[in-house]
Amino acid sequence: MNSIIGISAYFHDSACCLLRDGVLIAAAQEERFSRRKHDSSLPKMAFRYCLAEGGMTVSDIDCIAYYEDPRLKLERQLWMTLPQLRTSQARQLWWKSRQPEREIREAFGYDGMLQMYTHHQAHAASAFFFSGFRNASILTVDGVGEWATTTYGVGQDNAVRLFEEVRYPHSLGLFYSTITNYLGFSVNDGEYKVMGLAPYGKPLYVEEMKQLLVSKPKGQYRLNLEYFDFGRNDRMYSPRLSELLKHPARERGAELLPFHRDVARSLQVVLEEILLEKARYLHENTGNDNLCMAGGVALNCVANGRILREGPYRQLFVQPAANDAGCSVGAAALAYAQCAGREWTGERMEHACLGPSFAVDEIRRLIDTTPLHALDFTGQEEDLLAACVDRLRAGKVMGWFHGRMEFGPRALGARSILADPRDNAMRDRINALVKKREGFRPFAPAVLESHAKDHFALDHASPFMLETCQVISGLSLPAITHVDGSARVQTVNESTSPRFARLLKMFGQRTGCPILLNTSFNMNDEPIVCSPLDAIRCFTRSAIDTLVLEDFLIDRDALSNEWTASFRGVPNDMQSNVSHAVYTLF
Repeated sequence: MNSIIGISAYFHDSACCLLRDGVLIAAAQEERFSRRKHDSSLPKMAFRYCLAEGGMTVSDIDCIAYYEDPRLKLERQLWMTLPQLRTSQARQLWWKSRQPEREIREAFGYDGMLQMYTHHQAHAASAFFFSGFRNASILTVDGVGEWATTTYGVGQDNAVRLFEEVRYPHSLGLFYSTITNYLGFSVNDGEYKVMGLAPYGKPLYVEEMKQLLVSKPKGQYRLNLEYFDFGRNDRMYSPRLSELLKHPARERGAELLPFHRDVARSLQVVLEEILLEKARYLHENTGNDNLCMAGGVALNCVANGRILREGPYRQLFVQPAANDAGCSVGAAALAYAQCAGREWTGERMEHACLGPSFAVDEIRRLIDTTPLHALDFTGQEEDLLAACVDRLRAGKVMGWFHGRMEFGPRALGARSILADPRDNAMRDRINALVKKREGFRPFAPAVLESHAKDHFALDHASPFMLETCQVISGLSLPAITHVDGSARVQTVNESTSPRFARLLKMFGQRTGCPILLNTSFNMNDEPIVCSPLDAIRCFTRSAIDTLVLEDFLIDRDALSNEWTASFRGVPNDMQSNVSHAVYTLF
């Protein structure tokens, strides 16, 4: 078995990947093509991309692997609707449970082998099989899969074994999302904001948070369900939560008060404590010093950093698409390990650049159809990088588009917005004028791997921005240093990101600072850009000063007033389909 397609779909962050002979050839989220943030539909465009990247057709696919078991999910959905369940509702849910296989075969024209794995199996495999570890403990934490919300397991060579689980409705992911919802942020999207808000507050509501979540023996815990309401479409909490916290829930977009900051901090503290406790329990049962984490909660980089610093593990691996998108990769790896009849020899995932790239000539043709004036540095990379450094040193904000697009929620130097991290006003400027988001949200540093230990309390590579550490640099780095003195670091290696590393190196040579502010190339509530056209559109609609499209550089002052005005005030024609209310459990 050579070519396996992995699919995640119908919940959020749908994605597709291609695994050939155990090597990950391509992987991408559907949102990047559809321009609908967190797109949950069957990833038809991502599927077509994976086939094209692999130079293959549908007839070349040996197996399609799907990331959950629809029958087990149907059990939970039926249970959730009892005792009010009507016959018509039961039929509708049954029909929906057949949707994945039916649509995969009909939409893709595929009649071959289709393997289905449980959601947490796929999560666990997505971390273990790409960690480079021959054996490891595995901790998976998310909102909910079929029934499982937290699982404990081990990985050994070709096998992943889960030996304990916590079941719905008890869920750390739903606990965190419920408070996210109470604080007026979008569920499945605003959890990052709550994590970023937390350091601004004080842990004054830890005891109240502990009334919501009670730790139990072994790997177990329980939610106090009188404070939650997972059956509603407009909120995830019951009125009892407002009574407990003595404040009404914040309305979306309302002013953030000290109370909200304190609740965020208290929530983060309690999450970290129980994750650390359960990670220690897992180590006691496995004795394994390697830890793999997956699931949406594994994107909480603050908690990850604390687990690695204070827990019993020597090494931690979190796959860059630890959310549901990454389950496509896990499902494909499980199919390969199960069906190929070969030993899994996968190496550690060193980079996430698994999406599409665009040729220089293709970009040149696009630019030629516009009134954009671009400087062409084809074959002159050194001159291009020098021009970039000149602009960054002058305080310019740069859109950086190069190579294959990243897989997962982080921009890692392929579809990034870059700036000088030493500029006191840069964070506020980018938040207000470019990203158009809340001013408290921090930005991450990208640093040459060889210089990381000189500026951050980090003694290992961190290529995916999935843990935080303290800033220890002798440089003043206000644009990437959070209020608590921490940063979510990306280390950059020249072997995996050669042009980005050379940019950092040249910036360091010219300034003494081998670090750049790095955030995702998109505006608020939009997916990260995928194509050159996406990049041009974002550049024109935002306040980005300079756009680098592979070998071309475009300055904002070269834009005509007519061209810029044509984009101002025009809403994105493909809006987010994120529910701003609650977690979609169906």
